[in-house]
Amino acid sequence: MSSSPVTQSSGVKQVPVAVHRFAIATAAWIVLLIIAGALVTSNDAGLAVPDWPLSYGSWMPPMVGGIFYEHGHRIIATVAGLLTIILAVWLQLREPRAWVRKLGWAALGLVILQGVFGGITVLMRLPPPVSTTHATLAEIYFVTILSIALFTSRWWQRDLPSLEDTGSPKLRTLAMLTSGAVFVQLILGAAFRHGAFNLMPHEIGAVVVLVMSIVTGRAVRKRFGNVPELRRWGVLLSAIVGTQFLLGLAALWAVSVAQHAAQPTPTYITLTVIHVLVGALTLATSWMLTLSCFRLILPAVAGAQAIATGTNSAAARTETSKA
Repeated sequence: MSSSPVTQSSGVKQVPVAVHRFAIATAAWIVLLIIAGALVTSNDAGLAVPDWPLSYGSWMPPMVGGIFYEHGHRIIATVAGLLTIILAVWLQLREPRAWVRKLGWAALGLVILQGVFGGITVLMRLPPPVSTTHATLAEIYFVTILSIALFTSRWWQRDLPSLEDTGSPKLRTLAMLTSGAVFVQLILGAAFRHGAFNLMPHEIGAVVVLVMSIVTGRAVRKRFGNVPELRRWGVLLSAIVGTQFLLGLAALWAVSVAQHAAQPTPTYITLTVIHVLVGALTLATSWMLTLSCFRLILPAVAGAQAIATGTNSAAARTETSKA
């Protein structure tokens, strides 16, 4: 398939489909990066390599014990950075929308910043605030690349019908609040994992996210159940939040069982890594729903104006018919 830009009927060029596919591939690689980072923490391997940016003064140390997880994480992060450089440059050369080009450079800045915080957390011997920031930046970087993948899709760039939301609160607002709640919950989870504070805030956050996802999913189903792009994300959000809630209970059990073990147990490692991964996927799903709502649903003011215009037009037609 040719990678040349496609021109819409309006004369505006679309970004080549190859760029969209490369953004998806980059996002998939970041999923691997998140898994690798979770494995480092769950295996207590954060200081298995005490120097940075080299590993024991070498680009490739012996991949044994905790070094396998820590240095392997660094390798995967380096590849993620290279992929993001390619994506940013490709967008700069072929993307006609300036704001998408800027988003590409923002993604590059995020991965560089995340790498710097990763180095600082090693050199400073895992201070909780720095480690938590490092984990949080990974989530922001992930959804930024996912956003680029959505913005460069054929679906986003084509003419789409504008929908009116007559419910309250508006779905755009609910989706954004849910994404915000999930993001805060991920910060709380990272802070607990890295010893910044105890579990209670994360437990409260889990209940908030569960309630918000139920309310948002119900709003999607009731108001836009016939819109596949919204219904799909709504169903997926409800399913993944329910799964994550159960995984959280399982991970809590694994933590309590393994807390007196000499080293992390396989059950603890597996459950906590999956919990971290599904947390990232929860944010991704919620954010994709939010962006889809903003793409398809009119803002509240525009919707009210459309309703008023329609009412006035109907009234005018009635007066005309009477005359």
